[in-house]
Amino acid sequence: MPNKPGGRRILVTGAGGFVGGHLLTELASAGYAPDEIHAVIVSQHAPPPGAGHAHVCDLRDGAALNALIRELKPTGVVHLAAVALPAQAKQDPSAAWAVNFEAVRQLAHAILASVPDCPLAFAGSSESYGHTFNLAGGPVDESMALRPMTPYAATKAAADVALGQMRHDGLKAFRFRAFNHTGPGQPPDYVVPSFAKQIAEIARSGQGGVIRVGNLDAERDFLDVRDVVRAYRLALETTLDAGSEGVFNLASGRPRSIRSILDSLIEIAGVDVSIETDVTKLRANDVPRTCGAIERAGREMGWTPCVPFEKTLSDTLTAMLAPPEGHVP
Repeated sequence: MPNKPGGRRILVTGAGGFVGGHLLTELASAGYAPDEIHAVIVSQHAPPPGAGHAHVCDLRDGAALNALIRELKPTGVVHLAAVALPAQAKQDPSAAWAVNFEAVRQLAHAILASVPDCPLAFAGSSESYGHTFNLAGGPVDESMALRPMTPYAATKAAADVALGQMRHDGLKAFRFRAFNHTGPGQPPDYVVPSFAKQIAEIARSGQGGVIRVGNLDAERDFLDVRDVVRAYRLALETTLDAGSEGVFNLASGRPRSIRSILDSLIEIAGVDVSIETDVTKLRANDVPRTCGAIERAGREMGWTPCVPFEKTLSDTLTAMLAPPEGHVP
Protein backbone atom coordinates (compact mmCIF):
# COMPACT_ATOMS: atom_id res chain seq x y z
CA MET A 1 0.00 0.00 0.00
CA PRO A 2 1.16 3.61 -0.60
CA ASN A 3 3.54 5.14 1.91
CA LYS A 4 3.56 8.77 2.90
CA PRO A 5 6.64 10.41 1.26
CA GLY A 6 9.26 11.80 3.63
CA GLY A 7 12.82 13.12 3.22
CA ARG A 8 13.86 12.05 -0.26
CA ARG A 9 16.73 11.78 -2.72
CA ILE A 10 15.24 10.55 -5.98
CA LEU A 11 17.66 9.51 -8.72
CA VAL A 12 16.28 9.59 -12.28
CA THR A 13 18.17 8.26 -15.27
CA GLY A 14 17.00 9.46 -18.67
CA ALA A 15 15.48 12.53 -17.02
CA GLY A 16 16.13 14.67 -20.09
CA GLY A 17 14.06 12.49 -22.40
CA PHE A 18 10.38 12.52 -23.35
CA VAL A 19 9.22 10.29 -20.48
CA GLY A 20 11.73 11.85 -18.09
CA GLY A 21 10.34 15.33 -18.64
CA HIS A 22 6.83 14.13 -17.85
CA LEU A 23 8.11 12.27 -14.78
CA LEU A 24 9.74 15.42 -13.39
CA THR A 25 6.45 17.27 -13.90
CA GLU A 26 4.58 14.45 -12.13
CA LEU A 27 6.99 14.50 -9.20
CA ALA A 28 6.65 18.28 -8.85
CA SER A 29 2.85 18.00 -8.92
CA ALA A 30 3.04 15.39 -6.15
CA GLY A 31 5.05 17.70 -3.90
CA TYR A 32 8.63 16.66 -4.65
CA ALA A 33 10.95 19.67 -4.50
CA PRO A 34 13.60 20.16 -7.21
CA ASP A 35 16.29 19.82 -4.55
CA GLU A 36 15.09 16.24 -3.92
CA ILE A 37 15.52 15.24 -7.58
CA HIS A 38 18.89 14.05 -8.91
CA ALA A 39 19.25 13.53 -12.65
CA VAL A 40 21.91 11.34 -14.24
CA ILE A 41 23.37 13.04 -17.32
CA VAL A 42 26.05 11.90 -19.74
CA SER A 43 27.95 15.18 -20.11
CA GLN A 44 28.44 18.33 -18.10
CA HIS A 45 25.44 20.64 -18.43
CA ALA A 46 22.62 21.98 -16.31
CA PRO A 47 20.08 19.53 -14.89
CA PRO A 48 16.81 19.25 -16.82
CA PRO A 49 13.94 21.49 -15.63
CA GLY A 50 12.47 20.11 -12.42
CA ALA A 51 15.68 18.46 -11.20
CA GLY A 52 17.80 20.30 -8.69
CA HIS A 53 20.95 18.25 -9.18
CA ALA A 54 22.80 16.72 -12.12
CA HIS A 55 25.34 13.89 -11.89
CA VAL A 56 27.57 13.07 -14.83
CA CYS A 57 27.79 9.29 -15.09
CA ASP A 58 28.12 6.80 -17.92
CA LEU A 59 25.70 4.09 -16.86
CA ARG A 60 27.82 1.53 -18.69
CA ASP A 61 30.70 2.28 -16.28
CA GLY A 62 30.10 -0.02 -13.33
CA ALA A 63 32.68 1.63 -11.09
CA ALA A 64 31.29 5.12 -11.69
CA LEU A 65 27.76 3.87 -11.13
CA ASN A 66 28.70 2.19 -7.86
CA ALA A 67 30.43 5.37 -6.67
CA LEU A 68 27.37 7.48 -7.50
CA ILE A 69 24.97 5.20 -5.63
CA ARG A 70 27.34 4.82 -2.68
CA GLU A 71 27.82 8.59 -2.30
CA LEU A 72 24.27 9.77 -3.01
CA LYS A 73 22.46 6.97 -1.18
CA PRO A 74 19.18 7.58 -3.04
CA THR A 75 15.87 6.83 -1.37
CA GLY A 76 14.33 5.96 -4.75
CA VAL A 77 15.53 5.33 -8.30
CA VAL A 78 13.58 5.55 -11.55
CA HIS A 79 15.52 4.04 -14.43
CA LEU A 80 14.34 5.42 -17.78
CA ALA A 81 17.60 5.64 -19.74
CA ALA A 82 17.65 3.24 -22.69
CA VAL A 83 18.26 2.72 -26.35
CA ALA A 84 14.54 3.20 -26.84
CA LEU A 85 14.01 3.03 -30.59
CA PRO A 86 13.65 -0.57 -31.84
CA ALA A 87 15.23 0.41 -35.17
CA GLN A 88 18.26 1.86 -33.35
CA ALA A 89 18.63 -1.30 -31.27
CA LYS A 90 18.50 -3.42 -34.41
CA GLN A 91 21.12 -1.25 -36.09
CA ASP A 92 23.53 -1.43 -33.13
CA PRO A 93 22.59 -4.41 -30.93
CA SER A 94 25.86 -4.25 -28.97
CA ALA A 95 25.02 -0.75 -27.76
CA ALA A 96 21.47 -1.82 -26.98
CA TRP A 97 22.64 -4.76 -24.86
CA ALA A 98 25.18 -2.55 -23.05
CA VAL A 99 22.61 0.11 -22.16
CA ASN A 100 19.35 -1.82 -21.90
CA PHE A 101 20.68 -4.86 -20.06
CA GLU A 102 24.17 -4.54 -18.64
CA ALA A 103 23.67 -1.02 -17.26
CA VAL A 104 20.42 -2.14 -15.61
CA ARG A 105 22.14 -5.12 -14.01
CA GLN A 106 24.99 -2.94 -12.73
CA LEU A 107 22.58 -0.33 -11.37
CA ALA A 108 20.64 -2.99 -9.49
CA HIS A 109 23.81 -4.47 -8.01
CA ALA A 110 24.95 -1.00 -6.91
CA ILE A 111 21.62 -0.42 -5.17
CA LEU A 112 21.76 -3.79 -3.40
CA ALA A 113 25.32 -3.12 -2.26
CA SER A 114 24.76 0.39 -0.85
CA VAL A 115 21.03 1.08 -0.34
CA PRO A 116 19.17 -2.25 -0.32
CA ASP A 117 15.96 -0.62 0.93
CA CYS A 118 15.85 1.76 -2.04
CA PRO A 119 13.03 0.99 -4.52
CA LEU A 120 14.02 0.72 -8.18
CA ALA A 121 11.37 1.49 -10.80
CA PHE A 122 12.44 -0.06 -14.11
CA ALA A 123 10.86 1.17 -17.33
CA GLY A 124 10.49 -2.12 -19.16
CA SER A 125 8.48 -2.76 -22.29
CA SER A 126 5.44 -4.71 -23.41
CA GLU A 127 7.48 -5.62 -26.49
CA SER A 128 9.13 -8.23 -24.26
CA TYR A 129 5.98 -10.36 -24.65
CA GLY A 130 6.57 -10.54 -28.40
CA HIS A 131 5.15 -13.74 -29.88
CA THR A 132 2.99 -14.28 -26.79
CA PHE A 133 0.65 -11.63 -28.21
CA ASN A 134 0.14 -13.87 -31.25
CA LEU A 135 -0.70 -16.87 -29.07
CA ALA A 136 -2.93 -15.21 -26.48
CA GLY A 137 -6.67 -15.26 -26.96
CA GLY A 138 -7.17 -12.04 -25.00
CA PRO A 139 -5.29 -9.53 -22.86
CA VAL A 140 -1.78 -10.61 -21.86
CA ASP A 141 -1.11 -10.65 -18.13
CA GLU A 142 2.13 -10.60 -16.20
CA SER A 143 2.23 -14.39 -15.74
CA MET A 144 2.56 -15.03 -19.47
CA ALA A 145 5.88 -15.85 -21.11
CA LEU A 146 8.29 -13.28 -22.47
CA ARG A 147 8.94 -14.22 -26.11
CA PRO A 148 10.79 -11.24 -27.59
CA MET A 149 10.94 -10.95 -31.38
CA THR A 150 13.37 -8.02 -31.84
CA PRO A 151 16.77 -7.06 -30.41
CA TYR A 152 15.18 -4.19 -28.49
CA ALA A 153 12.56 -6.48 -26.96
CA ALA A 154 15.21 -9.08 -26.09
CA THR A 155 17.33 -6.54 -24.19
CA LYS A 156 14.32 -5.33 -22.22
CA ALA A 157 13.16 -8.88 -21.48
CA ALA A 158 16.61 -9.89 -20.26
CA ALA A 159 16.78 -6.94 -17.88
CA ASP A 160 13.26 -7.73 -16.67
CA VAL A 161 14.24 -11.33 -15.88
CA ALA A 162 17.48 -10.27 -14.17
CA LEU A 163 15.64 -7.85 -11.89
CA GLY A 164 13.07 -10.53 -11.12
CA GLN A 165 15.84 -12.83 -9.96
CA MET A 166 17.41 -10.05 -7.90
CA ARG A 167 14.16 -9.50 -6.03
CA HIS A 168 14.96 -12.86 -4.42
CA ASP A 169 18.23 -11.28 -3.24
CA GLY A 170 16.30 -8.43 -1.61
CA LEU A 171 16.16 -5.87 -4.42
CA LYS A 172 13.00 -3.77 -4.17
CA ALA A 173 12.43 -3.77 -7.92
CA PHE A 174 9.29 -2.67 -9.70
CA ARG A 175 9.36 -4.13 -13.20
CA PHE A 176 6.98 -2.14 -15.35
CA ARG A 177 6.01 -3.50 -18.75
CA ALA A 178 4.75 -0.32 -20.34
CA PHE A 179 2.61 -0.64 -23.45
CA ASN A 180 2.66 1.99 -26.20
CA HIS A 181 2.53 5.38 -24.52
CA THR A 182 2.46 8.76 -26.15
CA GLY A 183 1.65 12.38 -25.44
CA PRO A 184 2.84 15.95 -25.96
CA GLY A 185 6.57 16.26 -26.53
CA GLN A 186 7.20 12.77 -27.89
CA PRO A 187 9.61 12.90 -30.86
CA PRO A 188 8.22 12.06 -34.32
CA ASP A 189 10.17 8.78 -34.47
CA TYR A 190 7.01 7.20 -33.01
CA VAL A 191 3.72 6.70 -34.77
CA VAL A 192 1.36 9.14 -33.01
CA PRO A 193 3.71 12.17 -33.05
CA SER A 194 4.74 11.24 -36.59
CA PHE A 195 1.11 11.55 -37.67
CA ALA A 196 0.65 14.69 -35.57
CA LYS A 197 3.75 16.37 -37.02
CA GLN A 198 2.67 15.68 -40.60
CA ILE A 199 -0.87 16.88 -39.89
CA ALA A 200 0.43 20.03 -38.16
CA GLU A 201 2.58 20.84 -41.20
CA ILE A 202 -0.43 20.41 -43.48
CA ALA A 203 -2.58 22.57 -41.20
CA ARG A 204 0.01 25.35 -41.18
CA SER A 205 0.23 25.28 -44.97
CA GLY A 206 -3.48 25.97 -45.32
CA GLN A 207 -3.64 23.45 -48.16
CA GLY A 208 -4.19 19.74 -48.54
CA GLY A 209 -1.28 17.35 -48.16
CA VAL A 210 -0.02 13.80 -48.02
CA ILE A 211 0.51 11.77 -44.85
CA ARG A 212 3.00 8.92 -45.17
CA VAL A 213 2.17 5.92 -43.02
CA GLY A 214 3.21 2.39 -42.15
CA ASN A 215 0.88 -0.47 -41.27
CA LEU A 216 -2.50 1.05 -40.40
CA ASP A 217 -4.14 -2.30 -39.67
CA ALA A 218 -2.02 -3.10 -36.60
CA GLU A 219 -3.82 -2.75 -33.25
CA ARG A 220 -1.96 -1.43 -30.25
CA ASP A 221 -2.80 -0.85 -26.60
CA PHE A 222 -2.07 2.87 -26.19
CA LEU A 223 -2.11 5.00 -23.08
CA ASP A 224 -1.01 8.46 -22.06
CA VAL A 225 2.57 9.05 -20.91
CA ARG A 226 1.18 10.99 -17.92
CA ASP A 227 -0.52 7.84 -16.70
CA VAL A 228 2.73 5.91 -17.11
CA VAL A 229 4.86 8.33 -15.09
CA ARG A 230 2.23 8.34 -12.34
CA ALA A 231 2.91 4.61 -11.95
CA TYR A 232 6.64 5.28 -11.75
CA ARG A 233 6.02 7.87 -9.05
CA LEU A 234 3.77 5.48 -7.12
CA ALA A 235 6.61 2.94 -7.11
CA LEU A 236 8.62 5.39 -4.99
CA GLU A 237 5.80 5.54 -2.45
CA THR A 238 4.50 1.97 -2.34
CA THR A 239 5.54 -0.99 -0.23
CA LEU A 240 4.54 -4.21 -1.95
CA ASP A 241 3.31 -7.23 -0.05
CA ALA A 242 5.94 -9.88 0.60
CA GLY A 243 4.43 -12.23 -1.95
CA SER A 244 4.40 -9.73 -4.80
CA GLU A 245 6.56 -10.39 -7.85
CA GLY A 246 6.85 -6.65 -8.44
CA VAL A 247 5.97 -6.88 -12.12
CA PHE A 248 3.20 -4.76 -13.63
CA ASN A 249 1.69 -4.13 -17.02
CA LEU A 250 0.96 -0.48 -17.73
CA ALA A 251 -1.74 -0.47 -20.37
CA SER A 252 -5.23 0.75 -21.15
CA GLY A 253 -6.65 -2.74 -21.72
CA ARG A 254 -8.14 -1.51 -25.01
CA PRO A 255 -6.45 -2.11 -28.37
CA ARG A 256 -6.84 0.60 -31.02
CA SER A 257 -6.05 0.32 -34.69
CA ILE A 258 -3.37 2.68 -35.99
CA ARG A 259 -5.89 3.68 -38.66
CA SER A 260 -8.39 4.82 -36.03
CA ILE A 261 -5.73 6.97 -34.37
CA LEU A 262 -4.86 8.62 -37.67
CA ASP A 263 -8.54 9.22 -38.41
CA SER A 264 -9.03 10.84 -35.00
CA LEU A 265 -6.05 13.18 -35.46
CA ILE A 266 -7.28 14.20 -38.91
CA GLU A 267 -10.73 14.89 -37.50
CA ILE A 268 -9.35 16.97 -34.62
CA ALA A 269 -7.23 19.05 -37.01
CA GLY A 270 -9.94 19.36 -39.66
CA VAL A 271 -7.47 19.05 -42.53
CA ASP A 272 -7.80 17.66 -46.04
CA VAL A 273 -5.26 14.88 -46.55
CA SER A 274 -4.42 11.90 -48.69
CA ILE A 275 -2.62 8.86 -47.32
CA GLU A 276 0.33 7.01 -48.82
CA THR A 277 2.13 3.93 -47.52
CA ASP A 278 5.84 4.42 -46.85
CA VAL A 279 7.58 1.04 -47.04
CA THR A 280 10.38 2.31 -44.80
CA LYS A 281 7.84 2.57 -41.98
CA LEU A 282 6.82 -1.09 -42.21
CA ARG A 283 8.36 -3.36 -39.56
CA ALA A 284 9.38 -6.96 -40.01
CA ASN A 285 7.98 -9.37 -37.38
CA ASP A 286 5.17 -6.92 -36.69
CA VAL A 287 2.67 -8.21 -34.14
CA PRO A 288 -0.90 -7.70 -35.42
CA ARG A 289 -2.48 -6.90 -32.05
CA THR A 290 -1.40 -6.11 -28.50
CA CYS A 291 -3.53 -5.82 -25.38
CA GLY A 292 -2.53 -5.80 -21.73
CA ALA A 293 -4.31 -6.89 -18.57
CA ILE A 294 -4.06 -4.14 -15.97
CA GLU A 295 -5.75 -5.58 -12.88
CA ARG A 296 -2.54 -6.31 -10.99
CA ALA A 297 -1.32 -2.70 -10.99
CA GLY A 298 -4.69 -1.60 -9.67
CA ARG A 299 -4.78 -4.26 -6.99
CA GLU A 300 -1.21 -3.87 -5.69
CA MET A 301 -0.42 -0.22 -6.41
CA GLY A 302 -3.75 1.54 -6.76
CA TRP A 303 -2.89 2.53 -10.33
CA THR A 304 -5.32 2.75 -13.19
CA PRO A 305 -5.11 4.81 -16.39
CA CYS A 306 -7.27 7.93 -16.24
CA VAL A 307 -6.26 10.30 -19.06
CA PRO A 308 -8.79 9.98 -21.92
CA PHE A 309 -7.06 8.99 -25.14
CA GLU A 310 -8.91 11.77 -26.97
CA LYS A 311 -7.09 14.24 -24.69
CA THR A 312 -3.80 12.48 -25.39
CA LEU A 313 -4.27 12.94 -29.14
CA SER A 314 -5.49 16.52 -28.82
CA ASP A 315 -2.60 17.54 -26.56
CA THR A 316 -0.06 15.84 -28.83
CA LEU A 317 -1.40 17.64 -31.89
CA THR A 318 -1.56 20.96 -30.04
CA ALA A 319 2.10 20.59 -29.06
CA MET A 320 3.03 19.96 -32.70
CA LEU A 321 1.03 23.01 -33.83
CA ALA A 322 2.77 25.29 -31.33
CA PRO A 323 5.42 27.62 -32.80
CA PRO A 324 9.03 26.50 -32.29
CA GLU A 325 10.66 27.83 -29.13
CA GLY A 326 12.11 31.26 -29.80
CA HIS A 327 9.93 31.79 -32.87
CA VAL A 328 8.76 35.38 -33.37
CA PRO A 329 5.65 35.69 -35.57
